[in-house]
Amino acid sequence: MFDTVLVANRGEIAVRVIRTLRALGVRSVAVFSDADAGARHVREADTAVRIGPAPAAESYLSVERLLQAATRTGAQAVHPGYGFLAENAGFARACADAGLVFIGPPADAISLMGDKIRAKETVRAAGVPVVPGGRDPELAEAARELGAPVLLKPSAGGGGKGMRLVRDLDLLDDEIAAARREARASFGDDTLLVERWIDRPRHIEIQVLADGHGNVVHLGERECSLQRRHQKIIEEAPSVLLDEETRAAMGEAAVQAARSCGYVGAGTVEFIVPGGDPSQYYFMEMNTRLQVEHPVTELVTGRDLVEWQLRVAAGEPLPFGQQDVRLTGHAVEARICAEDPARGFLPSGGTVLKLREPQGDGIRTDSGLSEGTEVGSLYDPMLSKVIAYGPDRATALRRLRAALAETVTLGVPTNAGFLRRLLAHPAVVAGDMDTGLVEREAAGLIPAEVPEEVYEAAAAVRLDALRPRGDGWTDPFSVPSGWRLGGTPRPLGFPLRVTDPVEHTPRGTHTVTPDHVSVTLDGVRHTFHRAGDWLGRDGDAWQVRDHDPVAASLDRAAHAGADSLTAPMPGTVTVVKVAVGDEVTAGQSLVVVEAMKMEHVISAPHAGTVAELDVTPGSTVAMDQVLAVITPHEEAAE
Repeated sequence: MFDTVLVANRGEIAVRVIRTLRALGVRSVAVFSDADAGARHVREADTAVRIGPAPAAESYLSVERLLQAATRTGAQAVHPGYGFLAENAGFARACADAGLVFIGPPADAISLMGDKIRAKETVRAAGVPVVPGGRDPELAEAARELGAPVLLKPSAGGGGKGMRLVRDLDLLDDEIAAARREARASFGDDTLLVERWIDRPRHIEIQVLADGHGNVVHLGERECSLQRRHQKIIEEAPSVLLDEETRAAMGEAAVQAARSCGYVGAGTVEFIVPGGDPSQYYFMEMNTRLQVEHPVTELVTGRDLVEWQLRVAAGEPLPFGQQDVRLTGHAVEARICAEDPARGFLPSGGTVLKLREPQGDGIRTDSGLSEGTEVGSLYDPMLSKVIAYGPDRATALRRLRAALAETVTLGVPTNAGFLRRLLAHPAVVAGDMDTGLVEREAAGLIPAEVPEEVYEAAAAVRLDALRPRGDGWTDPFSVPSGWRLGGTPRPLGFPLRVTDPVEHTPRGTHTVTPDHVSVTLDGVRHTFHRAGDWLGRDGDAWQVRDHDPVAASLDRAAHAGADSLTAPMPGTVTVVKVAVGDEVTAGQSLVVVEAMKMEHVISAPHAGTVAELDVTPGSTVAMDQVLAVITPHEEAAE
């Protein structure tokens, strides 16, 4: 076993790897950018090395700086985690050239399986069924031959980034251009492939583990059908769809796929499965790294996958065979991401003001967070994972819903409340899922209005702040009683804003402490966590700000007859397509903002003239910051 391992990653996966290193008595080395100087993974490692400025290209993606950090700290091996350079064959080769062990598969296997086109050809030759499709340079022709709907996918990379579902072939050229742009930004390679889209499919993957002595086993499957924008958000093991015969067949296909590329280490073979006929499964891709969702496999098999990554990389043979793998109980994982469901799941950011992560019987939390953590737009939006285990699926689901209700991340909008409601959806409870379920049902899982008790709690906090403190004389004008000189007392109202402005007058009883506020309305008591101007309950959170109607009126007057286009999320402006004075048409693309590897196009709301333009490519913008002002043409104004 190694003495010292450098973890070439950040956030929750770095903390996760460090935990196993500590359990094995192996010294851990963390790396960090300037933005992560105070991060949790830096504090928990035995040693930490600064590797550069905040942009990933100058820090976490810098092979040279990572290797220098390994050399300076005496590391013998490098664990890449997932994301960043985890599936970069060049990094694996550079580690080997520097005398370091790359804790992952051989560079040739990464290169082969990282190219989805070559990967499909390789596994097809090994007898593994693949989805019909085509590739560059005949991409458009292949798509039209397959017929709509089709799925565009980057040949390099993974994680759902750059994938585009095209149902109207008249839009094919625009979708190909957008997919290439996103693939180039995410992976540095804009090569695409196209596949036939299987309606209402299920996404099932098989965990494989291979050593350097020719042994390959699979550790069962994970159901990953609950996705949004091709990104997994809930995963579980095992899948309710598979019987033992199908599980064995898919497992053997995954083993053959791993053998076909000379795989060593932990990897995942992903299949798309028609929900109506699970015996008809197709290879999609192989992820040559540890998966985000690996904890559910660990819980049902009782095997630490990070430990086996380390042992295999150190040259140890697997001491167990396929006949020794047993799946016991059920596990479900939810990914907590910095995103705001109420704003169309756009990436969010901010400072973690209050953090409460669930624990208890059957609950595991993998997290990179701590109070004070700054969540920006530079890195992946996933913050943590909450995993529940039980003797059966129903128990695991109940425990996970309860754990999400206990999750508090005030200061940064997250999807925890949305996930809790999703897990209670009848189709999810019944196991009747497909990869389109979340998109179809998302609107019904997001509350249409802010609950009245949220405004009541916010008003109670403000009312409490006005109450006199201490003994002695009290100025009657400072008492929040509604008393007026020579007039009739009137209720004290507070102008508040979560989405739309509201004037709220407290009408119930309440109790306010520095960390909580409880209000009773119509005999029902509601308790919230609080920090700053944030309130949280059952996984949901609201930022309740004071609303200044005078300032709002002045702002409207300043832009009378014009529409201000604002940033929907904190991020970086990557494209500016217009200049001041340009004439634009309704729906015309004006600015592109990128955050956490997601692009958002800002379009003209109507025909008009660009009156103001406050950003250039490379500008960093805050959420709701004005980007441009469009003065409508006379007919648009009317």
